[in-house]
Amino acid sequence: MSRQEFAQLIVKTGEEMGERVGCTSRLIAAWEDGEVGLPRAIYRRILTRMTGRTPRELGFQVDAPAPLTGIASRHETEQEPPVERRDFLTDGACAALTLLPLGSGPGRIGTTHVRALDRAVATIYTHDHDHGSAALRRDASRALHTAYQWLQEGTHTDETGRQLRSATGHLSIAAGWLSYDSGRAADARSLYTEALAAARIADDPGLEGHAFGCLSLLARASGRPREAIAAAQGAQNAVRAYGSPRTLALFTMREAGGWALLGDASATDKAIVRAHHLYAKGPSDADPAWLDFFTPAELSGLEALARAELGQHGRAAAGAQQAVLLHGEGFTRNRALYTADIAIQHAVRDRPEPEAAAEAAGRVLAYLLEVRSDRLLQQLHSVESALQRHAAVPVVANWLEEYHTITEIS
Repeated sequence: MSRQEFAQLIVKTGEEMGERVGCTSRLIAAWEDGEVGLPRAIYRRILTRMTGRTPRELGFQVDAPAPLTGIASRHETEQEPPVERRDFLTDGACAALTLLPLGSGPGRIGTTHVRALDRAVATIYTHDHDHGSAALRRDASRALHTAYQWLQEGTHTDETGRQLRSATGHLSIAAGWLSYDSGRAADARSLYTEALAAARIADDPGLEGHAFGCLSLLARASGRPREAIAAAQGAQNAVRAYGSPRTLALFTMREAGGWALLGDASATDKAIVRAHHLYAKGPSDADPAWLDFFTPAELSGLEALARAELGQHGRAAAGAQQAVLLHGEGFTRNRALYTADIAIQHAVRDRPEPEAAAEAAGRVLAYLLEVRSDRLLQQLHSVESALQRHAAVPVVANWLEEYHTITEIS
């Protein structure tokens, strides 16, 4: 079967197992080409169910973090005790992402270097989805510095130079995302702008759309709705002929978030409807690898965020709950953020439900064992502010005490 057919079978098998995944042909290609040494646990379970073979028998790197070209990455095995994993994360060493120069210096740059950058980006996103940004940001910065050294000091053909610049732009976006998740908006904006410049020089519309989409997200988070809308529309224009309806759906949903922040309910609804229509067209071979996170769960979660901006707290809470359920065991950091949204919406809706808010808030605290994200800490602060008005409710009072104890220890 084709890669796309195999990806669809993985999604179907996952649904039969109660696991929700957004597998794409690009991810299958990354497995086959060795760009991903070991899939996430949720995919390992599905593959074993489908084939009757262990990850080792399927050829994945189970025993040790075998170094990829220019990159050392750490993957958990299924047998790793949870307590060791928590200790590892607490030490702030979620992943070793060291981009190593090949040879004595930059020298002659070839496709091996480009692939090394692509693998660095894949490593960043894999670990960030599950554990947040804290342990990766510094390593990503070093990797980006090396990439720029290759661009500026290495020798290469024009075509390799174009590919290298595009790969560096994608790495810049990944590093920008880590800065955004770490609460460093200015750093993120600078890195996204660098990626946009790289896209223009390399004539890479996919990279240009991705950079505009990230700038839209950053503008919305910074309270600049018109900039968020314009950047999201710019992203759509860049990728309209790219052949990926789901990429368009993501940027249309980013536009919806900008309209919601502006308070325009009608424009928000229209953008949400367009996004769902585009998403329903299904995956495409043109879908970029980084789009792997944009599952039905994320689609629901982004709509929930827009509903919250419009004050539609009931719909926002329901959408966030759906996002958490659809995520299954994957994308831990996003599940934590949407669970915090559930708590906030239950606390601030027209008819508050403090018990439900406290229950969701309790689940958020549990994520602190494995997720290091400044955005999550900010969300917890927002949860506390929302619950303070219900402090007389016993379960809420208990949660507030636990929250204050944990933050004091931290």
